Amino acid sequence: MIKILAFIMLIGGAIALVMGVLGIFGSVAVMFSPWALAILGFIFFISGISMLKYRKDTDEVAADRNN
Repeated sequence: MIKILAFIMLIGGAIALVMGVLGIFGSVAVMFSPWALAILGFIFFISGISMLKYRKDTDEVAADRNN
């Protein structure tokens, strides 16, 4: 479950980061502030990567407790 959430955060953060950067340089018109979109995209992207790298999945944690 944690890995699924991390993957969703990673993909959503990458999309928001790209849209924010394109909005900053004027290539794409976005509804929100492009700076806010880029900053939030960066935060979600980094959070998703770190969760994928360092967190065990809930299934693995439950299996470790039973052994």
